[in-house]
Amino acid sequence: MSARFQELDWRTTPMGELSLRRRYDPLFRAEVHEIKLGDEFLMSSLFTVAEVEMARLALAEAEGTDLRVAVGGLGLGYTAQAVLEAEAVGSLVVVETLAEVIDWHRQGLIPLGPELVRDPRCRLVHGDFFAMVGAGSGAVPEPAPEPFHVVLVDIDHSPSHVLDPGHAGLYTDEGLRHLRDELLLPGGVFALWSNDAPDEDFTELLGTVFDRVRAEVVSFPNPIQERDSSNTVYLAVSPGTGTGG
Repeated sequence: MSARFQELDWRTTPMGELSLRRRYDPLFRAEVHEIKLGDEFLMSSLFTVAEVEMARLALAEAEGTDLRVAVGGLGLGYTAQAVLEAEAVGSLVVVETLAEVIDWHRQGLIPLGPELVRDPRCRLVHGDFFAMVGAGSGAVPEPAPEPFHVVLVDIDHSPSHVLDPGHAGLYTDEGLRHLRDELLLPGGVFALWSNDAPDEDFTELLGTVFDRVRAEVVSFPNPIQERDSSNTVYLAVSPGTGTGG
């Protein structure tokens, strides 16, 4: 096998063939880690700006200290790492439906894994995030978590391009109200990453469920395409008096 490419692990999962790859990218002159599900890239360490910015934007909306934060989707751990960089965060629960991804972090196959595992505020939990909001088909994480000050979700490509049909229930009026009422404290913050441009219909739907809503476009250089690329971060604040604990 070429020194420029290595498949670190490969597993068969209910969602398809899952692989973790490491390669050297001569354009970026950097080692790159990638997670693929079938033919789709779930995460690449080349482009993590928007995932990190999602955490920072959401935490900037939160008030108080000792914040309880949940992240739906572990991936390569960049969102979780950005959450833990905030001193106001008291605890973090990361819910990941693919146990293999959690294993890779605990085994140190993913560079950020050891850092997340040894942080006493961080707990990696195997379970279906979507089951927590009345969607999905997997098991709800046990024990059931208490409501959070901040909930961040980075799982699907976008509200209209989901990895599994069962995920679509989150992006409905019922699913968003379930998330607001069951997972968020009054005044809590919900943030969602999307690979697509802002969707006016989805932003409008968020506005019927939450008090303050906006879609932030996060741009970053993309040398592969020789231009800037962009992702969207949706931010929504639930009704209430604030997120302070």
